[in-house]
Amino acid sequence: MSEKKRILVVDDEPDFCAIVQGNLEKEGFEVEVAYDGIEGLEKVKANPPDAIVLDVMMPEKDGYAVCKELKGDPKYRDIPVLMLTAVASHVTSTRYSHYDGMSMEADDYLAKPASAEQITESIKWLLDMK
Repeated sequence: MSEKKRILVVDDEPDFCAIVQGNLEKEGFEVEVAYDGIEGLEKVKANPPDAIVLDVMMPEKDGYAVCKELKGDPKYRDIPVLMLTAVASHVTSTRYSHYDGMSMEADDYLAKPASAEQITESIKWLLDMK
């Protein structure tokens, strides 16, 4: 039997994390959760996951900064990153933009509200498990 794939979910919304975690665990993944970018980076460096679900808007260090740091490090650049954001492409009043997400080195990108099922399907695709 193959070893379970580990997924790190990094999002500052505990309820959202719990839903995504439950759905991924039902699909046979091992899931770890971090509630901000700094904690997420610490967990990646302590025990690199097979894939990361990463929210954009978080306290301390946002998802763009986390993704840039990971993709810039040879030790972690090959870990697939699925970025999630509630930022709409027409919103210009924040420092976040849809363009930033699309130009980031993330491996996939979903706009919130993404369902737990959409996230699971994207993770499976990123891990080439379909």
